[in-house]
Amino acid sequence: MERLSDLFGRFIAALAGLGCALLFGMMFVIVGDVMLRNLAIPSWPQGLSWSNEVSELMLYMITMCVAPWLLRQGQHIRVDIVLQALPAKVAWLLEWLGDLVGLLCCILIMLYALKASWNSYESGALSIKTLVTPEWWSLAPLPFVFLLLSIEMIFRMRRLHLGPRGPRHDAVSAS
Repeated sequence: MERLSDLFGRFIAALAGLGCALLFGMMFVIVGDVMLRNLAIPSWPQGLSWSNEVSELMLYMITMCVAPWLLRQGQHIRVDIVLQALPAKVAWLLEWLGDLVGLLCCILIMLYALKASWNSYESGALSIKTLVTPEWWSLAPLPFVFLLLSIEMIFRMRRLHLGPRGPRHDAVSAS
């Protein structure tokens, strides 16, 4: 199980690396658009009409790529001040409860996203902005990412079970 967790960790770290590459690419798109709008270069376009839309999609994809890695690192949003103040065993049980609720939410969102993606694909729905694309293209990453988040929640629960009986100490706001 530990080897599987390590392999999964490497996979989501690579996915986070892809998110970083997308951020780098988004920077080039935005800088290129601003440069072209402000520099009058003959025979060149006056900006990139599609840059806002592509930047929005890249920001969305960056979020999708880094979310499982952030969860593994304990860098997700977390209000833990109460957990740090409670007795260790009570805090540990609440960590379990939080992970269980998180797992259930991830599974439900994954199933809903899968259904929404499939329905969009079947209906042929289009996203019509500057670019015209099939709607399911932007919905398709959601079920995959929430599957990855579900798997990570299971690994989190396993690490919590094998660790000390107390609250997690990753990314805590109080000691």
